[in-house]
Amino acid sequence: MLNIFAVFIGGGTGAVLRYLAGVMAVKVLNVSFPVSTFVVNIAGCFILGFLFALFVNKPEINPVLKLALGAGFCGGLTTFSTFSLELFEMFRNAQYMQVLVYLVSSLSVGILAVWIGVNSAKFV
Repeated sequence: MLNIFAVFIGGGTGAVLRYLAGVMAVKVLNVSFPVSTFVVNIAGCFILGFLFALFVNKPEINPVLKLALGAGFCGGLTTFSTFSLELFEMFRNAQYMQVLVYLVSSLSVGILAVWIGVNSAKFV
């Protein structure tokens, strides 16, 4: 039950931050590119990579904390479904170059962010 509560709290916190990122992106930026989804997904990739490197082979770290931060917070912060819907809408609106840029940049920068996160944890 504690594991479920940890994921619930972490996920809620991540989801609220994702929502606030979207609100801020609309207020600050006036672009058609889905900046807020891109930013939270890349940030989530970095954080999860960092946590992975920080937690791997460290059984002394509480597994409930690992769940709260990984599956909970990062899962709530990032959003594959919104990413997919945005790609679908761009495709439906014949924005093929934007689809390609968003898809390739999200995947390549996301993988790079995980790598940076993993390597950044070495300094902690």
